[in-house]
Amino acid sequence: MSDTGLALVTGGAQGIGYACAEALKADGYEVILSDVNADAVTEAAARLGAAAGIACDVGDAEAVTAMFDRVEADHGPVAALVNNAGIAMPGDFLSYDLEAFDRVIAVNLRGSFVALQRAARTMVEKRIAGAIVNMSSINAQLAIPAIPAYCASKGGVMQLTKAAALALAPHGIRVNAVGPGSIDTAMMAGINANEEARRRVLSRTPLGRVGTPREIGDVVAFLCSGKASYITGETIYVDGGRLGLNYTM
Repeated sequence: MSDTGLALVTGGAQGIGYACAEALKADGYEVILSDVNADAVTEAAARLGAAAGIACDVGDAEAVTAMFDRVEADHGPVAALVNNAGIAMPGDFLSYDLEAFDRVIAVNLRGSFVALQRAARTMVEKRIAGAIVNMSSINAQLAIPAIPAYCASKGGVMQLTKAAALALAPHGIRVNAVGPGSIDTAMMAGINANEEARRRVLSRTPLGRVGTPREIGDVVAFLCSGKASYITGETIYVDGGRLGLNYTM
């Protein structure tokens, strides 16, 4: 294991998750990726030079527990956890499907809690002053009617982060969150292909561009580093200034 320790990134096969893993590896962490897509996470782990790529649906609590058991048996305890796995499942508010709502909550909020709790138990037992970063969103504060479950889940992640930070502070474990704005990932592909939609996105982004996955990864790596040693319970919004904007063009 590296001097920095072992980092586990969920939803790490692509996009923001993979960028987080790249940044953590550059900082000296030994990295393990997990993702619901088994083939993609195996390929991503090989490309990154990660210690392992593990298939896991974080919406399944038993699968998350089994993943941590496997990681600890094969590689040792996790010193940094990035709860990045998430889904959106948009739909009309008045006809929004309850099963879709439950699935989004299960992955984004319940899954984050299960992984956070499981990682923290070992950190406390092994006296590891670890770092946990949850992936929130600007939609924790700014709502979009077509993604009600996503907005609810990310608001929950923001509060879960605060509660966990308070519970774990006596053990030297820091818990923070990152709230991305519009980031150039697969979720943005449809918008990037539509000039009118892209114009609307940029109209609400003061810096005038979408962000890159690595810009999120670098903030996550900072929060997992000693440079953030006095930061816990916070959500850092990486949104090009959007939260400070009170109008759109």
